[in-house]
Amino acid sequence: DIDRVTDGGSSIRFIIGEFGSGKTFFLNLVRLVALKMGVVVMSAGLAPNRRLHASDGQARSLFSELTHNTAIRTKPEGGALESVIERFISQAVAESDEQGTDIDSIIRNKLSRLQELVGGYEFATVIARYWEGHLDGEEELKSNALRWLRAEFASSTDARGALGVRTIIDDESVYDHLKLFSAFVCEAGYKGLIVILDEMVNLYKLGSRQARNSNYEQILHMLNDVLQGGVSHLGILMSGTPDFLLDTRRGLYSYEALQTRLAQNPFAHKCYFDLSGPVLRLQNLTPEYLLALLTKIRRVF
Repeated sequence: DIDRVTDGGSSIRFIIGEFGSGKTFFLNLVRLVALKMGVVVMSAGLAPNRRLHASDGQARSLFSELTHNTAIRTKPEGGALESVIERFISQAVAESDEQGTDIDSIIRNKLSRLQELVGGYEFATVIARYWEGHLDGEEELKSNALRWLRAEFASSTDARGALGVRTIIDDESVYDHLKLFSAFVCEAGYKGLIVILDEMVNLYKLGSRQARNSNYEQILHMLNDVLQGGVSHLGILMSGTPDFLLDTRRGLYSYEALQTRLAQNPFAHKCYFDLSGPVLRLQNLTPEYLLALLTKIRRVF
């Protein structure tokens, strides 16, 4: 999957397992491999105040958490958003020196590729404002650009006053801006973007059926986009419990279109596993595996 992302494709996986089956460990392992391969990783856990779709800022809060947890190989602990932008500028400077071209025109050319995407014009404008702040030593302008990119502006009025843009990253545009980020990190010299969403069971726990369905509809949109080739250099991983997937009253299977797309291969049972579909089921360790593991741990000590 990571190879596919680095080659310009896309991927989406649902990591399903009981509590304690190693979902978070698996996601951390994927994260380490992705960083080693030159991919930018965004990660966040869902919570009551962080969802994929909302109308009161919960989706914007999730996006803000993802950007704060942006990681690259030299900053695996997160907080690498500014480093990604600085690398974008460094790449432009290097190209300018190599081609003997004005750096402003190179940056405009790179940003023009982003403007073709939904929300790309404002995104490109904010990056351009960061470059202006970098060039003129205006730290406040750079800070405001980072605040916009982290979805920290609550109103378009504030954003217009600080940066001259008419829109902000809001609940409705979270996924569109993840696609923009995947394109931007490639312009900065990285190989793609992996987005890791843990604790998806929080959607299953939502009391409102309408709120659950709105979030499941957003997941369906992301799934269709990936499967139909509507996005490039983007990988998405979501982890949850079997109830989050299989419950036909509150889980993903309660949304018929998702149930159809995420249904298990009928030939996959007992000792046969299908790893080509979007759902990966993690199995708890058997007593035999636990015995082997404890034996090795004892040997280490």
